[in-house]
Amino acid sequence: MEKSPLLKSLAARIVEEDVSYRTKMLEIAAGLSDVIALGRGNPDFDTPEHISAAAKAAIDAGQTHYTHPAGIPQLREAIADTLRREYSLDYGREEIIVTAGVQESIVLCMLSLVNPGDEVLITSPRFTSYDEAVRLCGGVPVPVPTYERDDFALMPAEIEVRINSRTKVLVLVTPNNPTGAVTPPLIVRQIADLVKRHNIILISDEIYGKLIYEGSTHLSAASLPGMKERTITLNGFSKAYAMTGWRVGYMAAAHSFIRMIIEPRHTLSINTATPSQYAALAALTGPQDPVEAMLQTYRERRAYLMQALTDMGFSYGMPGGAFYIYTNVSQTGLPAPQFCESLLRETGVLIFPGSMFGDDSDNYIRISYVQPIERIAEAVDRMSTFMARQ
Repeated sequence: MEKSPLLKSLAARIVEEDVSYRTKMLEIAAGLSDVIALGRGNPDFDTPEHISAAAKAAIDAGQTHYTHPAGIPQLREAIADTLRREYSLDYGREEIIVTAGVQESIVLCMLSLVNPGDEVLITSPRFTSYDEAVRLCGGVPVPVPTYERDDFALMPAEIEVRINSRTKVLVLVTPNNPTGAVTPPLIVRQIADLVKRHNIILISDEIYGKLIYEGSTHLSAASLPGMKERTITLNGFSKAYAMTGWRVGYMAAAHSFIRMIIEPRHTLSINTATPSQYAALAALTGPQDPVEAMLQTYRERRAYLMQALTDMGFSYGMPGGAFYIYTNVSQTGLPAPQFCESLLRETGVLIFPGSMFGDDSDNYIRISYVQPIERIAEAVDRMSTFMARQ
């Protein structure tokens, strides 16, 4: 069939991605009953009631019009206070832009920093939206591998060997998606020294920064000496507050930089949805008990699943944060995509392979513990039966 004029006219920056595997898995799942989905990155909790109530109150009060492109002042002030109190970050409200999720922050970062041919180093395995944003700006994404032996923490030596004259930006995601890895403070300090020595800009993606477990410590890179000037800190509300659909994230950076990207931010979407901003304000200024309750539930699910995976003979990197366990299935003799497809067809457990997160080893799967523990236990039983047949 001849291509349509629209397809023939696509700009070179729009390339066909291989989405067939994800589509195929979802189509298989749609034809099955009682599927247990352990592949998504979406909290299974409802948004806390007081947050939703704040959005409703904002609508009732007529807060449904445009705001300043950077966000309502009250929210930016609350973000600055939170960053100072919880992360030792010294940002004022004029150094913060509220965006339509961290996803928009990522695009803004790349639009603002990347020229054609610039290279961007990205923690890998990774959230591959970074790759797309870099390519849309004419840049070159350069994966920096992490390894199970290091609990998937980003190692400075792996960064340094990939730095050259075209390197412009390093992306550090900690805690990480899909591995759950928390890069230890000592390593974050070494990375900070490295980017200063090579005059590189750092994007520090900390969207999972509130989801940290015992034995791990989160350190925000921009809190270190000489780092605020060369760091963009990304964070948001989707994960810790179960607000994925509200689409509220933010970026924080030196005021001189923030001023320069107000207009590009306005061009993308004018402002983050106004009622969502008031919901985010309530999230930061209201009771934090729901966040702690969700974290405790994740903690219990994590402990159960780690033990179950160990009992089944699987290995994994220690997941210090987020709600993922990046699990090595090479012992089955099946490539990870084939393992996931067979598991789904035979047991109804839906898990995605690491290949969907830029991992070309075919050894790993990402298991998300965003189901009630009873459903996780059922999934474990089904996986155990599946393993016994291999």
